[in-house]
Amino acid sequence: DFATPRAVLTGHDYEITCAVICAELGLVISGSKEGPCLIHSMNGDLLRTLEGPERLQGPESCLRPKLIQASREGHCVIYYENGLFCVFSVNGRLQATMETDDKIR
Repeated sequence: DFATPRAVLTGHDYEITCAVICAELGLVISGSKEGPCLIHSMNGDLLRTLEGPERLQGPESCLRPKLIQASREGHCVIYYENGLFCVFSVNGRLQATMETDDKIR
């Protein structure tokens, strides 16, 4: 038997840097090198785009996602290269942000 993909997810213009699958909610959340993060259904439908805060200016204005984690309750935490954490609802609403100078892995 050959494995075949269940769905092909499209929407990013740059290489994928992080992704998470939330099987409980049937979602795939991915981030690309030049942003933004996208929420797809397991069937491949693009549901939402997660845009970070727009208060940044200059070379740091492009938020590059580095890590993503999703919860069963529908919250998504994204850590960006510039030390910014953002929490989004599954509906794409930005709920909280926090900046840190620490190196997160």
